[in-house]
Amino acid sequence: MLFPGITEALKLGMRICIATPRADVVRELKPRILQAFANVTVQALYGGSEEKEATAQLIIATTHQLLRFKDAFDLLIIDEIDAFPYHADPSLPFAANRAKAVHGTMLYLTATPRKEQKMRLNRKQLPHVFVPARFHGHPLPIPKMTMTFSLKKNLKNNQAPATFLAWTRKRQNPTRQLLIFVPTIRLAEKLQENLTSLLLKEQIIATKDKLLFVHAGDSNREEKVTQFRRKELSVLITTTILERGVTFPSVDVVIFDAGHMVFDEAALVQIAGRAGRSADDPTGEVIFFHDGKTEAMVQAIQSINMMNKRGGFS
Repeated sequence: MLFPGITEALKLGMRICIATPRADVVRELKPRILQAFANVTVQALYGGSEEKEATAQLIIATTHQLLRFKDAFDLLIIDEIDAFPYHADPSLPFAANRAKAVHGTMLYLTATPRKEQKMRLNRKQLPHVFVPARFHGHPLPIPKMTMTFSLKKNLKNNQAPATFLAWTRKRQNPTRQLLIFVPTIRLAEKLQENLTSLLLKEQIIATKDKLLFVHAGDSNREEKVTQFRRKELSVLITTTILERGVTFPSVDVVIFDAGHMVFDEAALVQIAGRAGRSADDPTGEVIFFHDGKTEAMVQAIQSINMMNKRGGFS
């Protein structure tokens, strides 16, 4: 979606930065940008990145890296402005405004605007372009809520609920990878052994090394995400660290304990958005396993339905 505008800006000799709150997204964007703009110098900057210089015409960076710049970019694109830590750290919007050239342009991107931004949009106080449909022309997958009365007991015992097992046996496309979201790091760690045994028995994974878990503090996070993207893994258990900014071509998405407080409306919409991202597999199932509907779950589904309606899908 951004590439035509970036192409025009490059033709005009502009210096461009795509800034995003998370390093995972920077790492994912770099090969895609290099492929699309092969004749342009591109650098990726984030904590721990090999590249330290910032001399390229096109920079991809975490928003923290913007603290290094002043009057540097003719076009500054801020991706996921509602994501942590950008929305929670006043120094980052300040750094973004300082990094933009005096007569430069700032472009904000988000699929889940926060309450204040929604109010400004509704009052027509914020110039915007609304893009309700994906590039492949298919509607966004609508999550299904699955009531699971024994959910808390199952998870406390590090067990997958019976409703999950029943769903795996009737999946629409069993060849898809499984991306399983859980609310805590501890649960991600504890579930691995039980889920591995269960999915081996159900022949959803071939060997025990086809299922791993990942979280923000995982030193092997980048490697595991790459393995999953290359389809070297069949199942990945994750915390909300992978709720946004990562693209996997063919996945079903599951949330255990979707009513947990960490899964607010924005998180649920973003997580649902991990499914159906490729033209080759534009659907994908999204299942909220819960033991009681929350307002966030209902609003997330309403929001996705609204976007589909605005995109011309009934």
